[in-house]
Amino acid sequence: MTLVNDPKISPPYPTATLDRMRPDFVWGVSTSSYQIEGAAQEGGRGQSIWDLFCRQPGRIANGDTGDVACDHYHRYRGDVALMRELGVGAYRFSISWPRILPAGKGKPNEAGIEFYDRLVDSLLSAGIEPWVCLYHWDLPQALQEAGGWANRDCAGWFADHARLVASRLGDRVKRFATFNEPSVFTLFGYAFGWHPPAVDDAASHHAAIHHVNLAHGMAIDVLRDYVIGASLGAIHNMQPARPVGSTPEDRAAARMLDCYWNRAFADPQMLGVYPDAIASRMSAACRDGDLERIHRPVDWLGINHYSPVYARADSASRLGFAWSDAPADAKRSPIGWQIDPDAFRNVLLDACDRYGLPIYVTENGAGAVELADASGAVDDRERIDYLSAYIQALEEAVAFGADVRGYFVWSLLDNFEWGAGYSNRFGIVRVDYATQARTPKASARWYAARIAAHRAKATA
Repeated sequence: MTLVNDPKISPPYPTATLDRMRPDFVWGVSTSSYQIEGAAQEGGRGQSIWDLFCRQPGRIANGDTGDVACDHYHRYRGDVALMRELGVGAYRFSISWPRILPAGKGKPNEAGIEFYDRLVDSLLSAGIEPWVCLYHWDLPQALQEAGGWANRDCAGWFADHARLVASRLGDRVKRFATFNEPSVFTLFGYAFGWHPPAVDDAASHHAAIHHVNLAHGMAIDVLRDYVIGASLGAIHNMQPARPVGSTPEDRAAARMLDCYWNRAFADPQMLGVYPDAIASRMSAACRDGDLERIHRPVDWLGINHYSPVYARADSASRLGFAWSDAPADAKRSPIGWQIDPDAFRNVLLDACDRYGLPIYVTENGAGAVELADASGAVDDRERIDYLSAYIQALEEAVAFGADVRGYFVWSLLDNFEWGAGYSNRFGIVRVDYATQARTPKASARWYAARIAAHRAKATA
C-alpha cells in the first residue's frame, strides 16, 4: 500500500450520510501550546526553540512571535466555554515542555503543571474530554543546546517529560498522543532549514527521525505504566505525495517524499520497520533492539490532513527530491493549499488497510486571510465549503469500511501559524489580536449544527 498518487476508488461513490457514523463518533477541536498560550515569560516557563527562532530576522512573516498569541494561558476558561457552546466532545491540546520543565529536564515547574491541572479540570467540568499531545514542536531551548533531537539522549529526556505529565494528569486524562507531525518538524527543521533548528545536515536529519521514533516508543511504555485505562496513539500527517511532472525522475521523487512525509514514523511505530527506500540511511542511528523499542502497541492512529503534497526531481538533493507547489490549475484554498477531498478519503482507506488501527482525524481545516465586519463577525463560506466536502469524504471512507472514530477541526482559534505568523487564519473562532476578543465565525455555527445533527441521530 502507498499514499503516492494512486486513487483507490473512482466515482460513483456510495451514498454516505450521518447515519453511517458511529453513535460514539468523537467531534472535537485542536490547538497547540506555542500557537495559542502566550505568557511566554510568565509562570516560570523556560524558552523553547520557537522563542529564539521567531527573533531571527526574516524567519516569520511580519516579525510575529508567540509571546502573547491568543493569551490562552489567561483566557482558557472563556475558551472552554466556547467549546461547550460548540458542543464538541473533545479538545486536543499540547503540553508545553518548557512550561513544565523549563530546562527540559530536572526540577519541574509547579506553576506550569498547575496551569494544565486547571485546564483539564475546566474541560471535565464542561463535559469535554481532554486529549493531550505531549509534543507539538516546542522543544526546550536548553535541550536544543545539548543537541536536540540529533542527540540520542533526547529520547530519554522525552520519556521523563511523559512520566511527569502522566503522573500529574493521568488520573483524569486517558487519551494521550506522543508526537504531532514528527515528519514535519524533522524534515523542515533538519533538512530544509525552514523551522528550528534550521539546519540542513543528512546525519542530523536521520538521527532526529530515529531518536523521535525511539522517544515515541519509550513514552508509550511510560504512559502504559502510569495511566490506568490509557488510550494511546501518535499523530501523523498523511497526504498523498504526488509528482509535479510526468517524468520518471519526478515520479521517483514523489516516492521518496512519500517515505519521508508519510511513512518514516508511522511504519516503524506501527509495523516495526523503516521504509525500504530509506532503511540504509537510518542504519547509522539505529542500534540493536531499537526497532522493538519503537514498535510498541498503540490503540489508535491520529491523522492530520489538509491537501496533497508535491515533489520534483532535483539531482542536487541529498533526499532524492525537492519540495514543489501544486500545479497551477489545482483548486486551492485562500492561502494556496490544494483542495482535494477525494485524496482525503483515499488516505483514510489506505491508512486503515496499512496499519489496521482505529483512526481519529486529529487535524483538518482551511486557512484564509480574512477580514471581519464592523461587529467582528466573519462569514467564512469558503471554510464551510471545505469542511463540508472533507467531512463528506470522511463519511465516504466510513461507507467503504474505514474505521474512523473521530474528527477534530484545526483550529478552535485563529492562532500563530508558524512561518506565516498571524497572517493566516485557520480558526472557526476569530481572535482580534489587539483586544483578544473572540468571535465565532459562520463556520463555528455550521460545525455546531453538524455536531448537534449527529448527536440527535445517535440518540434517536
